[in-house]
Amino acid sequence: MVKDQLITDNYAIYCGDCMDVVPTLPESSIDLVIYSPPFAGLYNYSSDHRDFSNCESRDQFIQQYEFLISELARATRPGRINAVHVEDIHDNTGRLWDFPGEVIRIHEKYGFEYHNRITIWKEPLKVRMRTMVQSLMHKFIVEDATKCFTAMPDYVLIFKKKGENKVPVVHPNGLNDYEYFGDVPFLEAHKETYGNYVDFRRKWIGFAGDPRENKLSHLTWQRYASSVWDDIRIDNVLPFKDSKEDDDEKHVHPLQLDVIDRLVYLYSNEGETILTPFMGVGSEVYSPVSMGRKAIGVELKDSYFKQSLLNLKQAEKRFVKVEQKTMF
Repeated sequence: MVKDQLITDNYAIYCGDCMDVVPTLPESSIDLVIYSPPFAGLYNYSSDHRDFSNCESRDQFIQQYEFLISELARATRPGRINAVHVEDIHDNTGRLWDFPGEVIRIHEKYGFEYHNRITIWKEPLKVRMRTMVQSLMHKFIVEDATKCFTAMPDYVLIFKKKGENKVPVVHPNGLNDYEYFGDVPFLEAHKETYGNYVDFRRKWIGFAGDPRENKLSHLTWQRYASSVWDDIRIDNVLPFKDSKEDDDEKHVHPLQLDVIDRLVYLYSNEGETILTPFMGVGSEVYSPVSMGRKAIGVELKDSYFKQSLLNLKQAEKRFVKVEQKTMF
């Protein structure tokens, strides 16, 4: 059942259960899927019995998730990417459940090939302040270090649906947009070789020659091709604080726009359609729309959906502001 919806020329968002909406999508109609599944046993996002995070057991969660993955496989075009943002999950005893491993198993069961895992580094103190996890408390180093554990990273798991990709994702001039999608001063390490960043970017940003000669693209790809993204701005997220409700167990940060932007940029062409079955406050719709793509998002929680309506009003203005700030 869809409780509310907004359909425009560039996106369609639905306030409802993704288990109802995704099966209505045409077969092989989606070019890229990006989402964070509700992490079973980690957070409770609402009191709604349809919320994945309210499953009574791990087995029940897996059963529901399998159905969703089977539908995402049906809706995704052959040869195209599903990118899933996950993390390891602590159980009641503090031991880790290999949730990423479970996600990989299910995707392979329903016709996806598992291609790689991107690790997203997180600064331990910020993780401690945001989550209040006790295993990062310094006092336990003094009292009993066996209670201390490292700050867990996030992962993005990259899956490719089996079959031939009939529409290649192309970057005719290489990759030229790092400054929008990460921590800008990455060229500092190359200053002696390439000189001033502004001059360097001016030379290569509009480069239309042989892309193999585009130095900016080569350096950007070296960053994106790394198995660890250590330059993600943890606070580069859409507004979300006003969407918190009394039945939220914890206040969860939306996925960082740097992560979504890179995935959209790398794995889709302009004008193509991106799907997110767990839209939250709209991040995985806002990002592709701001980058000239189309998007479909589904969100069960009313307050998150309402916040996404506000956030998406700004999507098409996003890079206009950036361009004005970075003009030479």
